[in-house]
Amino acid sequence: MESNIKIVVDSSADTLELTGVPFACASLKIITEGKEYVDDARLDVDGMAQELREYKGRSSTACPGVGDWLTAFGDAEQVVCVTITSNLSGSYNAACIAKQDYEEQHPGRQVYVLDSLSAGPELRLILEKLREYVQAGLSFEEVCQSIQAYAKHTGLLFMLESMKNLANNGRVNPLIAKAAGLLGIRAVGKASDVGTLEMLEKSRGRDRALVAIVENMRRLGYSGGRVRISHCGNEQAANMLRTRLFAQFGQVPVEIYHAGGLCSFYAEQGGLLVGFEKGML
Repeated sequence: MESNIKIVVDSSADTLELTGVPFACASLKIITEGKEYVDDARLDVDGMAQELREYKGRSSTACPGVGDWLTAFGDAEQVVCVTITSNLSGSYNAACIAKQDYEEQHPGRQVYVLDSLSAGPELRLILEKLREYVQAGLSFEEVCQSIQAYAKHTGLLFMLESMKNLANNGRVNPLIAKAAGLLGIRAVGKASDVGTLEMLEKSRGRDRALVAIVENMRRLGYSGGRVRISHCGNEQAANMLRTRLFAQFGQVPVEIYHAGGLCSFYAEQGGLLVGFEKGML
């Protein structure tokens, strides 16, 4: 019997399909002065990344609107919705308004909106766990309580070779971004507890940056749980990181995939995003 609980997410999760449960994804957009990229299954992510590297003008992102969220909710009796961190996007706020509208239009239906305080592979971990809860037959209230607790035991680290787009959109100091680009510095940071980008280290060269990621994962509580690594045109570094994790923690469950449009826009060429479980649940 199919569950009445539908899982809905925005495209910052890099997850356009989730088999085994009712699912939908609301797309974010990347916008330049002359073009709009919709972060869905039709987007040529590598082509977009190449065009943006050559583009000299302003660029920005746009979150799903209330109508986009309502379309994603569809006609589900119960919805669990997960969004990119509210400190970097209006996606969460739009989803909350959509929740109110949906529940008013359909008395008796329920929507729960979770602010992930993160993006990319950390959201993928949350979605995978959500699917487990739904398939296990938990009630709507139990799913909501359980996923809120689980999200406190996940984290996100990142390694960036360029911070141009982050600087252009007010996420980091432009002087820091420019200096890092000129000196070949890899910025290693994390999603903070309040969902902002927090820089941890500036590493000269790829190898030092990968060592810093593993050290910070351990410091933040990683001890061998699931890891999801997304990359922007840097599968080699992702594989090297997996090898280092195997050496430190044994054959831990690691999956590697190419970042989607929104995450590629901010991570830029060479960037890595690492979602991981923290501690024992």
